[in-house]
Amino acid sequence: MDLLTPVENLLMVGPAYTKRLKKLGVKTIKDFLYHFPFRYLDYSLTSPISKLQPGEVVSIKGKIVTIKNRYTRQGKTVQKGLVQDQTGTVEIIWFNQPFLVKALSNREVGLAGKVELAGRKKVLISPDYEVLEYGKAPVHTGRLVPVYHETYRLSSKWIRSKVLAILEGLSLKIDEFLPSKIIKSNHFPELKVAFEQIHFPKNKQEAINAKKRFAFEELFLLQLAALKRKREWQKNKSAFSLPAEAKKISIFKQSLPFQLTGAQKRAIKEILADLNRSTPMNRLLEGDVGSGKTVVAAAAIFAAYLNDVQAAFMAPTEILARQHFTTLKQLLEPLGVKISLLTGNYQKNKNRLKTGREKFDLLIGTHALIYQRAKFKDLGLVIIDEQHRFGVEQRAKLIHQGRAPHVLTMTATPIPRTIALTLYGDLDLSVLDEMPIGRQTIKTWLVPAQKRKAAYQWIRKELKENQTQAFIICPLIEESNCETLQTVKAALTEFENLQKNVFPKLRLGLLHGKLKSEQKIKVLRAFQKQKIDILVTTPVVEVGIDIPNATIMVIEDADRFGLAQLHQLRGRVGRGSHQSYCLLFNNHFGEKGMNRLRAMQKINIGMKLAEIDFKIRGPGEIYGHQQHGFPELKVASFADRTLIEKTRKEAAEIINQINRYPRLQERLKNYTMRNIEPN
Repeated sequence: MDLLTPVENLLMVGPAYTKRLKKLGVKTIKDFLYHFPFRYLDYSLTSPISKLQPGEVVSIKGKIVTIKNRYTRQGKTVQKGLVQDQTGTVEIIWFNQPFLVKALSNREVGLAGKVELAGRKKVLISPDYEVLEYGKAPVHTGRLVPVYHETYRLSSKWIRSKVLAILEGLSLKIDEFLPSKIIKSNHFPELKVAFEQIHFPKNKQEAINAKKRFAFEELFLLQLAALKRKREWQKNKSAFSLPAEAKKISIFKQSLPFQLTGAQKRAIKEILADLNRSTPMNRLLEGDVGSGKTVVAAAAIFAAYLNDVQAAFMAPTEILARQHFTTLKQLLEPLGVKISLLTGNYQKNKNRLKTGREKFDLLIGTHALIYQRAKFKDLGLVIIDEQHRFGVEQRAKLIHQGRAPHVLTMTATPIPRTIALTLYGDLDLSVLDEMPIGRQTIKTWLVPAQKRKAAYQWIRKELKENQTQAFIICPLIEESNCETLQTVKAALTEFENLQKNVFPKLRLGLLHGKLKSEQKIKVLRAFQKQKIDILVTTPVVEVGIDIPNATIMVIEDADRFGLAQLHQLRGRVGRGSHQSYCLLFNNHFGEKGMNRLRAMQKINIGMKLAEIDFKIRGPGEIYGHQQHGFPELKVASFADRTLIEKTRKEAAEIINQINRYPRLQERLKNYTMRNIEPN
């Protein structure tokens, strides 16, 4: 057997267990070994029965001398017994496990758990157990016992047994793939030893050593994959060289109704320098909400237009694509740039775009640009908004249409620089760290439950006096049956409540992800034309909504959002001349939640909020489940900057001589296929 052997080939793993393991992402023996424990039960203290002390967590070894089922009035069972060693006996109790009477009677067992007092007697209640076999070390007691992520009818105990069988019972070849100099310089255990130490450590230090090795491995492979993509991109592609004279670019700048910030000027200069080269640009433009990324992208599009090549602009949602269409038409059509729109629901000119009969300089769209195959004559520039929402494979489908174009990707998600360089190591980075002149600061308030009525009165008064509009964001679309979510506001029920009981004289609209595209567009147009006073919605408006007349953003159950997402939502207001506000509603502000959300009151810079969120909640909480472009880390952490820098340095040294390490090459190939290219 080897690491790529399917799990169904393992002894006692039939179709049912194979299906359950698949839910945990375990399909091969390798997956099994990389399904690491997330904690350990410390059952390493083994004690004679006579020395047991109430309150201690301990393991004992002995013989079950009596065990019987007893029945309660409710028809449930209690298993009571005695276990004996050379020093004495102690009572044991389990609940509703009648099979234990037959399984454990007169057997030598290992038991582990907390010693309790029942009256004056010491007792073990529901201890972990295992039948001991002569000559074999205990697996579930008497040691540090690994605990795994589980699924229905697949326990940690079962997983533990199978992992042990893989490590000890199979003639399994586990080849080390990390270069020996890395192993030696970092004092890492070899791969096979690391698997043994992380699953069945003899002590805590072994577990720590193994975790260090696997954390390094995760980030090292991530860095290598990014550098490999960058090298292949630069080496194997040829691109259009798109020189742009300063005089002609100044025409674009002079046509703008506002002054560019220093950060925008710097980013445009970096992008134009990339476009002038024969190797294709591959740059990430990261900018806060409202920092003016679209204007920078427009400058790149104008440079492509000046060189008589076409540009494509891909957005993750139809709402965002239409928003960019409207904005870029205003910026570029007066300069002669012909712009078209192609989305999944956009019928006008669709066939002409697919056959090439529709002439355009810039085509804006969603995934339709990939799957409906718009016909490009000379595609010289591709711009992808919200980079993380498109997988590598999706981006490649657009980029590989004909001669390789320059690629500019953009994100408004604030990502700490160290993490951005790790996630997007194959991209050059431009950061917009200034806000346009006149961009106002949004006043942010935390609103406890007792001030909700007063807040509603203030909203009513503010909208009436200034003739402005408001958003009300709910985390859910419909009410949940899940007990932990029953108090969370849902857009459908909140819309009805607000319309009937709170704002009966105002015009309310409803927007959420389950609406059809035509309905979403209809609601948004009504909101843009000020036919709706308050838009009740889910976080579907996080990106792509530009309503200058909207001045109030209400976010229900604010503690359920990360600071980065709250900042994104807050950025939907403050786009006009009126002072704007963000109200964070919550019925149960805990002290930890209050401390985190107070940062929203004080800080208006997304990058700083991301750093705070990162320290408090971790990267998974920041980026959220929908952002599939971010790889999942099992052991390492994006908060470990020292390790990130170390792995980047090691990867940079290895990448140019990777041919000397065939096992590492093969591991990197498999890693790239499984982890970097999301579906």
